[in-house]
Amino acid sequence: MLGHSHATSGALAWSAAAAALPLTVLTYPAMLPGSIRPVDLVMGTFLTAGAALLPDADHPNGTISHVLGPISHYACRFISWISGGHRHGTHSLLFVGAVAYGTWAGEHWIGRPFTLALVFFLLALAVKALGLAPSGDGIKSWGTVVILATCGTFVIDHWISDKPAWLPFSVGLGALAHLIGDCLTVRGCRLLWPLDIKTQIPIIDRTGNKMETLILVPLFALGTIALLWYTITHQP
Repeated sequence: MLGHSHATSGALAWSAAAAALPLTVLTYPAMLPGSIRPVDLVMGTFLTAGAALLPDADHPNGTISHVLGPISHYACRFISWISGGHRHGTHSLLFVGAVAYGTWAGEHWIGRPFTLALVFFLLALAVKALGLAPSGDGIKSWGTVVILATCGTFVIDHWISDKPAWLPFSVGLGALAHLIGDCLTVRGCRLLWPLDIKTQIPIIDRTGNKMETLILVPLFALGTIALLWYTITHQP
């Protein structure tokens, strides 16, 4: 699937989870009772959209590779090498657990600097994937991404807590949404990596086809808006 497809699927997954699941699930392992703030729902939508690009850190030519210019490109080349190539280690349930736990650990051991750095990176991914910056891999593209993500981080800084209990769930959910999307293609994913067992439900026969771009992406976007509206207006 293309970057914008993954991003919108991540946003939809977050809005659906917020509408259907109790807060104790969204904030695991903190297990907080009560309801989640509307501002957290909105922040979570954008951050989960960005997190849905994380598994493609093993793709030197993917959306994530161009998000921060040469820095992200060489980082993705290294990750691709250590993970065994595209759709191997980072396209597994083990990776989903690793990024969710890593987010929780970073929040609790480092605190607000980690949280804001992660917010910046996830916003950068969302900006790039959703086409809010010029296309390509030049400075005009990634420079715009950096400016927009920086502005977004300053805005979120006024609302987000030092250790948002929902953020690990958001990051893990975004990564999981990516895997589900890739399992819908003919190439599938090795969800149980390092076991050589491929999971595939080939609904999408070619990345970027009309089914994906003209049907799935608009449905994901509309579903996200509808679920967010429902959740916010039906909070106690």
